[in-house]
Amino acid sequence: MVSSCTKYELRCNECGKSFGNRPLSGCPDCLAPLEVQYDLESVRGRFTRETIAAGPANIWRYKELLPIPEGFLPDLPVGFTPLVRAKNLGKRIGANNLYIKNDAVCFPTLSFKDRVVSVALANAQGFGFITVGCSSTGNLANSTAAQAARLGLKACILVPADLEYAKILNTQVYGARLVRIDGNYDHVNRLCTQIADEYNWGFVNVNLRPYYAEGSKTVGYEIAEQLGWRLPDNIVCPMAGGSLIRKIRKAFKELIALGLVEPKDVRFFGAQATGCSPISQAVKNGWDYIEPQRPNTIARSLAIGNPADGPAAAKMIQETGGWAEDVSDVELVSGIQELAEDEGIFTETAGGVTTAVTARLYSQGRITRDQLTVSCITGNGLKTTDALEGCFATERAVKPKLAAFDEYIRAVDGRLISDVALAGGAR
Repeated sequence: MVSSCTKYELRCNECGKSFGNRPLSGCPDCLAPLEVQYDLESVRGRFTRETIAAGPANIWRYKELLPIPEGFLPDLPVGFTPLVRAKNLGKRIGANNLYIKNDAVCFPTLSFKDRVVSVALANAQGFGFITVGCSSTGNLANSTAAQAARLGLKACILVPADLEYAKILNTQVYGARLVRIDGNYDHVNRLCTQIADEYNWGFVNVNLRPYYAEGSKTVGYEIAEQLGWRLPDNIVCPMAGGSLIRKIRKAFKELIALGLVEPKDVRFFGAQATGCSPISQAVKNGWDYIEPQRPNTIARSLAIGNPADGPAAAKMIQETGGWAEDVSDVELVSGIQELAEDEGIFTETAGGVTTAVTARLYSQGRITRDQLTVSCITGNGLKTTDALEGCFATERAVKPKLAAFDEYIRAVDGRLISDVALAGGAR
């Protein structure tokens, strides 16, 4: 099955062998991952700034460069999330030209995973799957369950047993069968690979992974378009499996090839939690391989100890002149609070990692003050509120009297009283 407009196929990253279009994630010969490759000439003239602007305000405005099966009519308004100038956070960390790509408000389940699932399930339907599923640390589970419900597909979701309660609830509410596995994400993913073969189910990040990963490109397309069809100097991106950061670069390269943006060497910076940082460690040590780790971090959405795209992500980061950093759980919690206090954006633990790493990159001088930098926030803080447990004390109740309020506010926050005085208040 091919797109009615754009020609594309699966191709091996290593040996270059073509596999057409089918539910397959790895090359049977050399075991390397498969990726979707496009005939860009087939889209030239149809994928322009004008045709994109005339499209819907969601990821489907870029459908000419997404692997969409013939006959699929997308109608779920996923993506096209805000790109926000982060002046207050920038002032805190020494950045004059910092932007936040805020997928914490992505429709329908408040994470960038809605993008990848949309493309994966379009292909699941095209391949005739009746039951779909995924291995997940939370966000992917939410999105797969929600979108499967909308499309009328059955869903079976496998997650590590220690997943945050909010993410478990956020999956079950859509009617999916959720199975908790006594192990970490890597155990869950291996099991899903076996299930996909045995049951003939469409697992979005297993046998549908090449198509799923292409949805991540839309983050890059949007960044370029929202910057007025120009590329930033730097991208800071959280890394779990390592796919997102690579696909943003792929999007930029496609835009350059089609003449939609001026050529530019964008540097890519990866962010991980220290308790699960295999890609970061590879970059820091100059390795061309990944040393698997046993996850030990509250940033569960990034807790993949043996990432599928890890070696390729590490290589790409080094090629672009970027870097990778990792931060502790304490630092990521501070990152959550700083982004919320400065920019009014409440992010989950992965976003706390990205914010803290962004700050560190500026302090290290790896990113300079005036460079145009985009930091990618990929999920909503309402999903990981347990990470902030104990950070905010429950204050005593105040009687509904002005005198009681005045006594209380003077005791706990004299700064507010000074503001009243400056504004010409009664006292």
